Amino acid sequence: MREFNIGSIVPFGGYHWRILDIQGNAALIITEYMIEQQPYNNCAGDVTWADCSLRKYLNGEFYNKFTAAEQSKIIPVLNKNHDNQWYGSRGGEDTRDYIFLLSIEEVVCKYFGDSSKNLENRSAKQRYWFQRKDENNNKRRSTFDGYVWWWWLRSPGRDNRRAVYIHGDGNIGIQGNGTFRYSSNTIHPLTGDNSGGVRPALWLSLELYL
Repeated sequence: MREFNIGSIVPFGGYHWRILDIQGNAALIITEYMIEQQPYNNCAGDVTWADCSLRKYLNGEFYNKFTAAEQSKIIPVLNKNHDNQWYGSRGGEDTRDYIFLLSIEEVVCKYFGDSSKNLENRSAKQRYWFQRKDENNNKRRSTFDGYVWWWWLRSPGRDNRRAVYIHGDGNIGIQGNGTFRYSSNTIHPLTGDNSGGVRPALWLSLELYL
């Protein structure tokens, strides 16, 4: 029987996924690299994860790219969507998702090393909520088309027109980037787009995967 371990890479649905957690016969997996660029939401205004276009895309069009056999291996989960700890922006309703983005709590405290001390003790002088020398930064870095890029989390930023993201250097942008338009001249050199990268996550049935 095949053994599964946290940190291992598994192929599924045409992508390579990293195992972040194992609970019984289920594994939480995230794509090793960003699979595409997308805005968090397709129109301006306040939004939460429950209502954003990226969630609709991941649980609709993207989910439907998997075969029926692959879909049967994806376990739906009830996600808690907490308010932003510092700015008070709304996390929104809990959501039942097949495919989702990770939250700031999951990225900071659980699956990429434990930097919770920084989450709880933010310095007012820091542009990002933890130091650039945080030992876990490198674990959060990822690429799109081989180029280091930033990627979305589902948590709200300083207001509900922004969402938290992972900077290219692994830092977490707690204030967030614009959910509809990201006002920056920094663009991906291959795509010419400045939208955030997408790293889908899901719970995979290991029993059915074998």
